Amino acid sequence: MARTKFFKIIVCFGLIVCILAGSTAILLRDNTGQVLSVSNEGYIKWVEYNVPYEAMEKALSMDVKSHEKPVQLHWVEMLAYLATRYGGNFKMYKSKDLDELEAKLNQGQTMEQLTANMKHYNYFYQAYDAILGNFVGEYDIQVKDPDNSDKTIWQKKYGLKVFSPIARGYGFSHYDDFGTGRSFGFTRKHLGNDLMGSIGTPIMAVESGIVEAMGWNMYGGWRIGIRSFDQKRYYYYAHLRKDRPFHGDLYEGKIVKAGDVIGYLGMTGYSTRENVNNISTPHLHFGMQLIFDESQKESNNEIWIDLYNIVDLLQKNRSAVTKDEETRDFYRTYDIIEPKMNYHF
Repeated sequence: MARTKFFKIIVCFGLIVCILAGSTAILLRDNTGQVLSVSNEGYIKWVEYNVPYEAMEKALSMDVKSHEKPVQLHWVEMLAYLATRYGGNFKMYKSKDLDELEAKLNQGQTMEQLTANMKHYNYFYQAYDAILGNFVGEYDIQVKDPDNSDKTIWQKKYGLKVFSPIARGYGFSHYDDFGTGRSFGFTRKHLGNDLMGSIGTPIMAVESGIVEAMGWNMYGGWRIGIRSFDQKRYYYYAHLRKDRPFHGDLYEGKIVKAGDVIGYLGMTGYSTRENVNNISTPHLHFGMQLIFDESQKESNNEIWIDLYNIVDLLQKNRSAVTKDEETRDFYRTYDIIEPKMNYHF
């Protein structure tokens, strides 16, 4: 009876997640209470990411400002804590909730203590860590030498180490179109965020990883798929430019760094014929698939998340580019070095 009452209270928030006590199973229910899917395999099968920009930006700032202080705040933990407190409903978000959490942590309470009685914290932490876990950290980046503008120097930094998919200096617009209907080929939902821009705009690797797929797809046109080194995130960049969609140095299996040029914005796709512009408006389709188990890579259990607010957050870090007139390709202006990554390939 208590469990039924709990579900009735939470169900008003829409789809809910319940971690069964003593089990790794995850239940999904719709607003009628009907079970949609169950996983007993020990991995997450569904994630709804609805954290607003304001919450991410503030948690990120707290994390960065606390670096190397006695209490290091971790933005993923803080956002997972709020998600658990809100039952996944970030319409309840208030800035003061993060302030209060920061105060408790700085006063000596640990996240383990604060979440000890939160049954669903582990789920939200795993889900959010899969999305944001490698976004922040230490890295070295080239910057202009303040004493000689013609030279660069290396600078150590801590903070956002992923980049916008659109190069610095290039404009774009976007709106929250995740989940809207698409009909070409078959009726389906739009599983990404469309960034409207100009043909030829340099497209950047958001995160370091390995090029897992590139080529033509009748739906996405010329497209690129890049897997993060921890294999949890698959980035999908689609509708690239006709004739010269990819950077000349790109190939399947290549390792790319966050902020590298990988291709160019276009309007290809929605065609059974290769290299055809059949999209009405030039744009980049940008998507992120979460992979908790390899069986989810290409199946009915794929997990794609709404990137609208994440795209806004990524504008804090845009990679500058320089054109090579001989090759006609663009290259990043300032290089980056990340700490040694764990390769699992």
